[in-house]
Amino acid sequence: MKNLYWVSLLLLLNVFSCTRRIAHQVENITPNQFKGNDTERIQAAVDQATKSTGRVVIPATNGNGSGLWLLDSAILLPSNVTVILENCTLQMSDQSRDNMFRSNNVGFGIVNPSWNHHIRIIGVGDATLKGAARPRSTGDGAKKLSLTPAKDIKKSGDYHISYGTDAGKAGVKQSGDWRNIMILMAYVDGFTLKNVTIEETHAWAVSHERVWNAELSNIRINNPETSVIGGQEQVIRNRDGINLRHGCKNFRIDNISGVTGDDFVALSTLGTHADDPEGGTFNSTMVTSRRWHGPEDDTEQVYITNIVCESATRAVAIRANDEASTHHVFVDGVIFHGGYNTLLVGGRGYGRDSQPGKINNIYAMNINGDGQSLILIEEAIANCSFINGVFRGDGDQIIRYGIEESHTRNIMTQNLTRVYQE
Repeated sequence: MKNLYWVSLLLLLNVFSCTRRIAHQVENITPNQFKGNDTERIQAAVDQATKSTGRVVIPATNGNGSGLWLLDSAILLPSNVTVILENCTLQMSDQSRDNMFRSNNVGFGIVNPSWNHHIRIIGVGDATLKGAARPRSTGDGAKKLSLTPAKDIKKSGDYHISYGTDAGKAGVKQSGDWRNIMILMAYVDGFTLKNVTIEETHAWAVSHERVWNAELSNIRINNPETSVIGGQEQVIRNRDGINLRHGCKNFRIDNISGVTGDDFVALSTLGTHADDPEGGTFNSTMVTSRRWHGPEDDTEQVYITNIVCESATRAVAIRANDEASTHHVFVDGVIFHGGYNTLLVGGRGYGRDSQPGKINNIYAMNINGDGQSLILIEEAIANCSFINGVFRGDGDQIIRYGIEESHTRNIMTQNLTRVYQE
């Protein structure tokens, strides 16, 4: 009788375990369950998930027998969807001139987007997102395409040139725009990006426009200034890491590392008085309107922690035009190697100067970097503090001012030191 009890118990446990495994298999929607090219199958899986589980798993093995998912156009993400990248590699194809992921509420021809909610992209294990081997277009909206950018830059002295196989082709745009961004989210309340490696993007790795309540963590970025394409080293402009544009609020950016050819993390409210400010066009590196509509388009409550990076420009850059405000930004823990500064607070050269005090309540501590100065201040900022910094660069100032220091207000510094390298 006792033996019968244990046998029955084991059978019940086995049935329960099998039931859980079967349920798990049923609830996992993957692109391998659909037909078409890789883009069509992933999009079909996303669309199906929105009607049921809200969860898509992209596995390491593609159903076509390869270990690569090759995308010809953007995967459009609706509200309430989680994309699990399970030890997989996604790469833009050489035919693509689009984002890799974009919230589905924005794009060409969409002038007044509605809000999306709760979009998550989560890497499990080794999840890698890569740009094309031969990208059609690179750089931001101000960059002209060229097949030989280094040669053309040297000849013309114009640095607004970037590689692209579309260069010289009739009927296609000869400059960059928002499609060159790998991951583009706009008007999203609740966005998560975790545990991914991002490599050799066509411009910025990740950009947010009017995004609230976002969490980005454990991201590795490999975005150098140049890439070897067809055996030749080519210039790729505007390879930023993480960008926050107009109206980004309540962000947690933690444990991000890597290399970028431009700003590693940038908070920018720029182009507010552009001649063509409307969204939904290809005239900008923003997919939504560049107009500043009021405080709802200010960027605030941003927490940046545990950054280790190498950049040709800066680790963290904060810029805003005219009446637009960026405030309550908290930076804690940055180790930087590269070109200019660990921290830029108020950057000129992108439109109308920031009005006095519109960039305010910026708090940075525990920053360590080389370059020309540890911190550069170029606008009339107010109510900011910079504490516990180590400058390892060649410049003669730990904090350098690009304006009269008297134009700033209530700036506190404490324990900023210089270490001379041998």
